[in-house]
Amino acid sequence: MLTFRGGALALLLALTGLLAVFGTSAPAARAQEPVGSILYLDMTLNREGVLEVTERVTVPPGERFTMTLPLRVQISEDSERRFAVTDIETSGPGSATIADDLFTVDAGPGETTVRYSVRNTVSDAEGSQVFRWFGVLNVDLAEIHASLISPSFEMGIVECLLGPIGNTRPCAQVRIEPDGVMYLDQTNLRRGESVDLTLQIPPGTVPPNADITGPGDSPFAVTGPVLVAFGLLLAALVALAAYIFWVRRQSVPAEPMEPLVRNGGRTHFSSPAGILPGEAGVLLDGHSDPTDIAATVVDLAVRNYLWISRIGETQWRLVRVNPADDQLRAYERTVYEALLPPGTDAVTMAELAAPGRLPTKPLRRAMVTDAVDRGAFIDPVRRRIPLWLGGGLIVLGAAVTVLAALLAGHALVGVAIALAGGALLAAQRFLPVRTAFGRTLTAQVRGLQRGLEQVTSRQIPPGDRELVFSRGLPYMVVWSRADNWVRTFRDIDPSADDDPGLYWFGGFEGDRDLHRFAVHFPYFITAIESLFPTE
Repeated sequence: MLTFRGGALALLLALTGLLAVFGTSAPAARAQEPVGSILYLDMTLNREGVLEVTERVTVPPGERFTMTLPLRVQISEDSERRFAVTDIETSGPGSATIADDLFTVDAGPGETTVRYSVRNTVSDAEGSQVFRWFGVLNVDLAEIHASLISPSFEMGIVECLLGPIGNTRPCAQVRIEPDGVMYLDQTNLRRGESVDLTLQIPPGTVPPNADITGPGDSPFAVTGPVLVAFGLLLAALVALAAYIFWVRRQSVPAEPMEPLVRNGGRTHFSSPAGILPGEAGVLLDGHSDPTDIAATVVDLAVRNYLWISRIGETQWRLVRVNPADDQLRAYERTVYEALLPPGTDAVTMAELAAPGRLPTKPLRRAMVTDAVDRGAFIDPVRRRIPLWLGGGLIVLGAAVTVLAALLAGHALVGVAIALAGGALLAAQRFLPVRTAFGRTLTAQVRGLQRGLEQVTSRQIPPGDRELVFSRGLPYMVVWSRADNWVRTFRDIDPSADDDPGLYWFGGFEGDRDLHRFAVHFPYFITAIESLFPTE
C-alpha cells in the first residue's frame, strides 16, 4: 500500500502505481530479470487541472495485486489534504472501487487496465506551480514505469528521492525529455521504501484546485479579507468613539442666570427662553419622568388653570379654573385634559388613582415630542437608525459567518460584521439626544437652577414674594429641591398681596406664613408622582 502526504502543491496520485499493495508477497526479484507484478502508469495533467490516469498492471499466475490510494491524507498534525477520483473505467480481471475515503484497485492474474481522473491535485506556490508525490510501499514491486505530461513542456524536477524514510537516496532513473514528458522507471522496489518526487511547472499553467484544510485553511482562519474586515471594524469603532466623545464634550457652560427681573419697583420671576418646568426636566435628563409631570401640574395651578384644594390630611382635589387655551403648549394641554377631561370640572386624587384613569405613556410621549418639535431633541426616528442598522448588521454578520464557513471560508468576516452591529447597539445609548439648540437650552436650565438656589426672600418686596415663590416652585420640583425653596420662603406672609393664602393652593387661607404648607406640600408632590409610575 502506498500512503500519500501532500506538499505545497501536488498532482498527488501522479504515480498512483507506486502505491501498490500486494495480497501476497512477490517472489524475490533478481537484479538482471525482475519477477513479479509490473505497473505501467500513463498520466496527463489537462488544462483544467485534472490528472487523467491510465493504469495497466500485469500480475503473474498465482499472485494478486492490490493498490489502495487514500482520498484523505494527513499532511501534518492539524491539516489534511483531500482528493476525488472520478470517471472510473476498468477492463480485464480486476476492479476499482471507492469506499471509506479509499480508492482501491484489485487485480488477479493477467492484465488489468484502469482509467480514472484525480481531482484537487494542483495548488499555487510562489512564482510557480509545484506538485509533490510521496508514497511508501508496503509490498515488493518488480517494476514500475510511469510517464507524466502537463500542458507546459517547461517542467522541472525539483527533487526525487528513493529508499526507507530517513535513509533515502537520489533517484537514478527519472528524467524529463526535451518534449517536456517526465519518465520514471524503477525496479525491485521493496516493502517500506518510499518515493518522494517534487515537480515544478510555470505559474498559471492550470487552475489551482488543491483541497487542503488546516490552521491556515479553516473557515475561521485569519486571512487577508479577515484582516481587512477587522481593520475596517477597528477604524469604524475609533471613529464612532471619537464622535461620541466630541459630541458629549459640546456641552455649553452653565453660568448662573438671574431669575428675578426688577421693573418699576416690582420684582418678577423669569425663566430663560420661556422654558417651562416640565420642559426643563426633560432637557436635563433626556426623557420624561413622573417628577416632570408633577412639576407641570403645579405650574398649571400657579398659572391659574387649576386650583388645588386640600380636603384631608392626605387628600386633595383639582378644580378647573380656566379652560385650556393657546397659551398652553401641546404637552401641557395633554396633561390638563388627562386630569380634567371635557365635562369634568373637579377631580380628587383618589379618583385619579383609579386603575387606567391616567394614560402615562401618552403624557410622557407628548413631553418628548414637544422637545423634538421645538428643536431641542433629535427626532427619535433618526435616533433609532443606529438601532435598526446595528440589528441588521448582526443578522447579516451571522448569515455571512454561516455561509462562509460552509462555502467560501473567511468566516471571521461575518464575525467582524456582527461585532460592528453589536457596537452600534451599544453605542446607541451614548449617542446625543439633544441638538445644539437643545444643549444651549439645557445650559440655561442649569444656569436657572444655580440662580434660583441663590435667591432669598429678602431680595423681593413683600408684595411680590408669593408670586415669585409660586412661579419658581415648579422648577425646584423638577430638580428635587422644592423643600429648600419652601424653607427659603416659609416665613413670608401670603396675605401681603391683599389676598389671603396662596392663590393656587387652598386649605391654608388663614395662615400668615407657609409653615403648614411646607409640611403638606411634599405629600402632595408624592401623591401626584405616584399617579404616573415609571414603566
